[in-house]
Amino acid sequence: MDELPVLLGVGALVLVVSVVAVRVSIRLGFPSLLLYLGIGVVLGEAGFGIRFDNPGLTQSLGLAALVLILTEGGLTTRWPSVKPSLGPGILLSTVAVVISIAVTGAALHWLLGLDWRLALLWGAVLASTDAAAVFSVLRSAGVGKRLVGTLELESGINDAPAYIAVVVLASGEAVDWSLPLLVVYELLTGLVLGFAFGWLGAQALRRAALPATGLYPLATVAVCVLAYSSGQLAHASGLLATYVAGLVLGNSKLPHRSDTLSFAEGLGWLAQIGLFVLLGLFASPTRLLEALIPGLVAGAVVLLLARPLSVVLSLLPFWLPWREQTFLSWAGLRGAVPIVLAMIPLSEGVPGAQRLVDAVFVLVIVLTVLQGATLSPLARVLGLAKAAQAHEIEVDSAPLDELGAELLQVRIQKGSKLHGVYLSELRLPAGATVSLVVRGGTGFTPQKTSRLQVEDQLLVVTTAADRDATERRIRAVDRAGRLARWRGESGN
Repeated sequence: MDELPVLLGVGALVLVVSVVAVRVSIRLGFPSLLLYLGIGVVLGEAGFGIRFDNPGLTQSLGLAALVLILTEGGLTTRWPSVKPSLGPGILLSTVAVVISIAVTGAALHWLLGLDWRLALLWGAVLASTDAAAVFSVLRSAGVGKRLVGTLELESGINDAPAYIAVVVLASGEAVDWSLPLLVVYELLTGLVLGFAFGWLGAQALRRAALPATGLYPLATVAVCVLAYSSGQLAHASGLLATYVAGLVLGNSKLPHRSDTLSFAEGLGWLAQIGLFVLLGLFASPTRLLEALIPGLVAGAVVLLLARPLSVVLSLLPFWLPWREQTFLSWAGLRGAVPIVLAMIPLSEGVPGAQRLVDAVFVLVIVLTVLQGATLSPLARVLGLAKAAQAHEIEVDSAPLDELGAELLQVRIQKGSKLHGVYLSELRLPAGATVSLVVRGGTGFTPQKTSRLQVEDQLLVVTTAADRDATERRIRAVDRAGRLARWRGESGN
């Protein structure tokens, strides 16, 4: 019992330092995962002497954190933003993974003298990009929505095929003609389960009158975790089921959606911080120095050979401009996922697995510094950086069951075409009205002559019957302005 205050105090201190580290990482221009790993190393055997060397427990906790990270990624992914990139994103997360495994395995078999199975295992571990690492850098890169959507889909989906490949190669079982069928079954079943849990969860949450607002975010996250559990028990891809369930839920008309997304984002940050600090604790600085050369060799192969080839070959059907292909090739950051995947063969006792884990640590650190520091300048050199990007309008809803009505909370983002629109030009359905506008911290009841501005927050009261039409109209004007109907924008 006397140790509990110490443990809680150390945990809280690590969390506070990690939160501050986010600000530092943004200024330095690289993902905060390096700072979290550093905190873990300082706490570990080379620093304060906390010894943690259980690969099985590390793998289990890492996968649990990855489930929460994928849940947050799915919930916060906007379907209108990724829909145009659906084809390239799917090919990068499937076909490109296979190409990357083959190219990396062949190169490391020749360069490092690894046997073929172990070389392909290295390729499988390194085939997955990391959503947390990619988007912490992309936020400041300012690239177009199509590229962001492609990378977002890739990083959310490619964990699943990479995980399957690692498990198969680490098992030591013979690989035969049935392997492609097994992969297709696991991915398709995971996709179906994720969609089913997401759709059923959205239907249930819309109809449930829960007694407290804070229960909606908990229930939403629980649905995504249940999708993962069901996928794994069905011998399918639980990781893909998790992401798809989150994607469906995040793009559904959930009650208290804004609160849910904020909760999921906080939970995702907590999972990332805990995961990277844990991995830092597991790392041994002495072994990392010994793995420096293999890590640098593997990093060079992935960055200069496997990633570019996988991007170019998998995206041949889309004929993307060479500038976009170059950026996509350089933007494939590795983060926590390869380290977690490397724990699987280590916990299975695969010969040479410890060397793989240490080399992946080295690779992640080096590539994160290199790519993170150069991604934004590369976007500018290639002419892909945009001066300003308009954000999708945020609409949050809260049901008023007894009145048969709903409250919609709307935030007008920078770049929105709602800026400058008079309230009379908004033309909401007959059952909806803007009852309150909050501007600069001050609220007022708007008139028909009131003109909307960026950063305004609107409170819209609508009947349940007109709720969908109201949100579609708000989104349409947000995208195309007061003449949205004439321009063919429906808001879907």
